[in-house]
Order: sequence, then structure tokens, then C-alpha cells
Amino acid sequence: MMTETRDKAPFVQLSNGTLSASINPFGAELSSLRDADGRELMTDADPAFWRGRAPILFPIVGRLNDDVLWLDGDSYRMEKHGFARRSMFDPVDVTGTTASFRMTDNVETYAQFPFHFLLEISFAIADATLVMTATIGNSGDTPMPFSFGWHPAFAWPLPYGHPRDDHRIAFETQEPDMLKGLTPEGLIAEDRPTPVDGKILRLADALFERDALIWNPIHSRQLCYGANTGPQLDISFPDTPRLGIWTKPGAHYICIEPWQGIADPVGYQGDFCDKPGVMMLAPAAQHRIEMRVTVSG
Repeated sequence: MMTETRDKAPFVQLSNGTLSASINPFGAELSSLRDADGRELMTDADPAFWRGRAPILFPIVGRLNDDVLWLDGDSYRMEKHGFARRSMFDPVDVTGTTASFRMTDNVETYAQFPFHFLLEISFAIADATLVMTATIGNSGDTPMPFSFGWHPAFAWPLPYGHPRDDHRIAFETQEPDMLKGLTPEGLIAEDRPTPVDGKILRLADALFERDALIWNPIHSRQLCYGANTGPQLDISFPDTPRLGIWTKPGAHYICIEPWQGIADPVGYQGDFCDKPGVMMLAPAAQHRIEMRVTVSG
């Protein structure tokens, strides 16, 4: 069913009695995720920090050098994270526990990204798990380059009575590699030592004084977020080889962002097709990227 309006479109509500979700067709953005007792598991979207909730990153992840995408010698202007997060999606196949949201290219997208595409974002609730699936399709007759990223902001602290300082992220496997850093303009710059101790990243505001932590690549394909005791969020991302974790110091959220793609390195002026993290999709082909969030404990 549909209730509540913002951005001139009714939100879609999903629930199975164990989880409930609210999705805004503007951006196909997950706007609320609540447990069986109605406790909010996502950001409070305090405008003093960041009003986003879970933007969809397509057809780029992060920022381009000078906000310019180069293709075969031609330049196209595109803002950080692409246009999907500021686009209206059409709800399709909505049930009580599932919904899909679809957008296709139009005159405005073609001026920034000269390809014919389909982007479908699907949500399904089963037991204590929310499954989010992106399907990217090439509707044109030439190969299409693209990147994609998830960007959900979960509550920090989670609503289970533990202070922020008790929260940590436990990775599936050890993550000893150096991390990538960002310049103030949002471009990839120097490597940084990892703050991960074995498999554990203990969350603290000081980690994010220089913006996001970026694993390129990430070895794990799942992680657990929460305090040392009590309910936690088990998060899996089987199809994405990079990960960003981000907040603004003092904010009440932590973004856990599986990416197929990454921002431009400082000084990059190459063709978008040649950029690390960009996938090529053949005509009439489709590619699926999944993320799962399970409330456990």
C-alpha cells in the first residue's frame, strides 16, 4: 500500500510483522527500516549533518574530476554520485512485502550520459532480512559503461540502549590493506593506514575527520554492525568489490556503502570506460547487484 507523501510521490510501505520498510520513489530511496517493535534502524536525517537516507549511486560513484565525464573525447557534466538519486522512479510490482522501482533514460539523463538504460531497484522483506537488488540493463545497441553503489545510513547508535562508543563493525575476514583517502573535493588521493584491528573496526568520530574510509578492494563480502551485545545488523554485499564507510563527526548515522565503482583519482582525465571500477554492459544485457540487511541477536 502507499501512504505519506514527500517529493510529490507517495511512499511505499512494506511489512511482514518482523521488519517494516518505507521507500521513497524519488530516488528509490530506502527511507526507514524498523524492527518488530517499531524501533528505527536508519538515520534521523538531521539536516545539521546530512539529510540523505540511502541514495542510489548511478551511473557513477563519488565525484568526477571537475564533475566531467569523458567518453570518446566528448565531455559530459555530471554531479557527484550521478543522477539516479535525484530522479523519480516508477513503482512496479508492489505487494505487502515486495516492491520494485524503475527508471529509464530520458532527455535529461542522455545529456549527461549518452546511453539507453533501465535501472530497477527492488526491495523484499523475508523474516528479519531486507533484500535490496539493483538491476542495470543496457537498452541501447552499443556497450554501456557504468558504476553503481549502495549508500544506506544506519542509526549510530542503534536503538538498543548502547552508547555510540560501544559500536563496531566486524568484517567477515581480516582487512589489513591500506585504505584510500579523499581530498576535500572528494577525489581519491593518498593511501591511509587501516584502522581495522584484525577483523574489527571500532567506530569513533575521529575516524571520519578526513571524510570516508574506503576499501579498494574489500576482501570481505559480509560484515556485522552493532554494539558488543544485543541486536546487530548483519550486512552482506556479494556483488561489490569496494566499500565506503562514512559519517560526519557527531551525527547519528553510519553509512555502510558497498560500491561497484569509485571516485576519480586526483588528476584523472582518462575515458570513463578505462577508469577502474567501471563495468561494461553489452547491448540487451543486464547486471544484478544485491545487498542484504538482517536484524540478528
